[in-house]
Amino acid sequence: MRHSTLVELAAQRGVHLPDALVEDWPPRLRATDERGWFRFQRLYDIARSVLQTPDDLRRLLRETAEDEAAEGSGWLEIQVDPSGYAARFGGLTPTVELVLDAAREATEATGVGIGVVIAANRTRHPLDAKTLARVAVRYADRGVVGFGLSNDERRGRAYDFEGAFRIAKRGGLLSDPHGGELLGPASVRECLETLAADRIGHGVRAVEDPRLLDRIVERGVTLEVCPASNVGLGVAPTAADVPVRRLYEAGASIALGADDPLLFGSRLARQYELARTEHGFTDAELAELARQSIRASAAPGDVRNRLLAGVDAWLSGASSEA
Repeated sequence: MRHSTLVELAAQRGVHLPDALVEDWPPRLRATDERGWFRFQRLYDIARSVLQTPDDLRRLLRETAEDEAAEGSGWLEIQVDPSGYAARFGGLTPTVELVLDAAREATEATGVGIGVVIAANRTRHPLDAKTLARVAVRYADRGVVGFGLSNDERRGRAYDFEGAFRIAKRGGLLSDPHGGELLGPASVRECLETLAADRIGHGVRAVEDPRLLDRIVERGVTLEVCPASNVGLGVAPTAADVPVRRLYEAGASIALGADDPLLFGSRLARQYELARTEHGFTDAELAELARQSIRASAAPGDVRNRLLAGVDAWLSGASSEA
């Protein structure tokens, strides 16, 4: 969500925003302990609470697609837990349909393709996740492209959600759980082995276990690395400490992402800037990062080909200027 939209909708809906979401935005966060995560989650939930009508959600998707287009993106995959909105929008299925309709409208308005990853909340019961997985599979041919697992790793093991991910994989969806952010390699390993992950949200702690990292490379699993987010939540002291270079040189497939632009104050292009300034990535290496992201996406083949051609054209232009 745009910060300006948050402030505007909060005023319209009578939602009081704390200073961290107004004068002190973007908030200073550190979620490596329970208190810090609670503060992050509280701010996240306050921001979500301003979305109270279907038009609010449509606006969110349209503005997100507009901002992604301005960043140079041609394909966007968003992760949503419909459980958090179900009571407001008439249940799980109506919420999913609203999100998918809003995504289609945003694509028509901006030209940016959008895939939806339905995410279960690891702090809720695994049976809830199975229900979500069945709903996600029902819409696998209407815009849902993957199934995820979000929230605090310390409060729900990936192992407990194997049944839900089995349903999703059987239904043709990508397995895209979070892991290896606040917890170490064991969390990544559960995502890899138990949930048969195609991609792993974050996964940066895999560098602490060379054999695990080798397995990730061997399996072709993509790590969704979010440098600014890792710093914002205290996973790494600085952007230079996020192991982007180590993962890249080990042969891992990386998809750079912004995580939550509202709470971390930066979008996708900033992550590429950090790769260049903090990790010394060359133009050719930045282009390869972009290619890895495109190849790991659920974008249709024609979209992938167009985006890959665009990367090649950018690199050719950059080389000519140099």
